[in-house]
Amino acid sequence: MEGRKLLNTEVAISFVKDTFVQELKNKLNLIPISSPLVVLDGTGLNDDLNGIERPVSFPIKSLNEKRAVVVHSLAKWKRVRLKELEMLPGEGIVTDMKALRPDEDYTPIHSIYVDQWDWEKVIAKDQRNLVLLKDTVLHIYESLRFTELQVERKYPHIKAILPETITFISSEELLQKYPDLSAKERENAITREYGAVFLYGIGGALSNGVAHDGRAADYDDWSTTNEAGYNGLNGDILVWNPILNSAFELSSMGIRVDKKALAHQMAIRNCSEKSKLTFHSMLLNDELPESMGGGIGQSRVCMFMLKKQHIGEVQVSIWEEDKKQALREEGIDIL
Repeated sequence: MEGRKLLNTEVAISFVKDTFVQELKNKLNLIPISSPLVVLDGTGLNDDLNGIERPVSFPIKSLNEKRAVVVHSLAKWKRVRLKELEMLPGEGIVTDMKALRPDEDYTPIHSIYVDQWDWEKVIAKDQRNLVLLKDTVLHIYESLRFTELQVERKYPHIKAILPETITFISSEELLQKYPDLSAKERENAITREYGAVFLYGIGGALSNGVAHDGRAADYDDWSTTNEAGYNGLNGDILVWNPILNSAFELSSMGIRVDKKALAHQMAIRNCSEKSKLTFHSMLLNDELPESMGGGIGQSRVCMFMLKKQHIGEVQVSIWEEDKKQALREEGIDIL
């Protein structure tokens, strides 16, 4: 009986993924492509996340022991791929990204295995603004809401809860609204109030001298002043998750750095030596297109859509046996 229950969950996961990615492709004009699990070390192509996480690495015998690293995400690789595929402004790509993050802390929403829809599209230079960012967020949110309604139609006991609209707020405005709360507490407060929020301008220091959250220097633009008068052309889609009683991040995305923003952000983070790496030198030499992109967590979306309590209910990963047993006793079935 337990096996059939797990099988039913797998069927539901497949339905959520198929429904969402088809809608996303249509809304953003994205073409599905193949993508790597590993990239060569020393090229600058891997996502450095917050700059402290260790990638899984290994030597390759057939390449004279050159080292490869398992991707953290494809944030920079996708931009190079746009150039290689000769894509035009308004055209984009999407891929099934599978990654390992061995330094990730285990929580109900984190494991060392990461699966997301990584997407990227070419934009014109004059589109590097908040208007395009917000318009793209609306399309992604429409895809999420459409998927949730389809899930409710197929599984009537799972009720759709996303609000009709998503609320936009900068991380600086959020700080001013809740000056006595921590960053996570601010996210909880705003998503509890509105249900769905796009929090933009994440990575640079706010008026209190602290960044809302960490971002690498070399993909999202978190330093350029936007039309609203705040810094940053990136952000996170957050929703209120009543199962976990907290804010729940579904996507991190943004307009990517141009060469000016890249140089500026590398200087802020004291990593200007990266300018010699393959990816960074290509961007600084105007060899890459302007772009925007992001990652949308597949397991996160499935958790939210199917109202699951633990990420292990929607993905296969590695868990300690005592943890698995404790979850079983709580009635939580790990895949």
